[in-house]
Amino acid sequence: MPQFRFSEAARLLGVSDDTIRRWVRGGQLAAGEDASGRKIVDGAELAAFARAQAEEAPDPSGVGRSARNRFVGLVTDVVADRVMAKVELQCGPNRIVSLMSTEAVEELDLRPGVLAVAVVKATQVVVEIPGATR
Repeated sequence: MPQFRFSEAARLLGVSDDTIRRWVRGGQLAAGEDASGRKIVDGAELAAFARAQAEEAPDPSGVGRSARNRFVGLVTDVVADRVMAKVELQCGPNRIVSLMSTEAVEELDLRPGVLAVAVVKATQVVVEIPGATR
């Protein structure tokens, strides 16, 4: 089973080590000790906790879709030429970049500060494991 030290768990969740300690003391997150006596969190426990803590921003569109990967956020940058544009959104801790036509950017009036929803429909998703040498 993968295990994470408090500092690693904090980095993965985007919080401080002290926040992890408070969650453990408060009984919200279970912890144990590794062979060296360091406090650790079980990987499966951390994943379940992260999922339960994730706050989804409400989708303002009110449109039903088959795509499940929807990220609500703010447009942070738009770079456009005559034909194509790059649009960046900050959706919580995630930076999403989309390439689209300049015509679409103009029709949607995309510019920094606009609330937008990035909808990702992909048939291929690459999953990597840090440190794997295969």
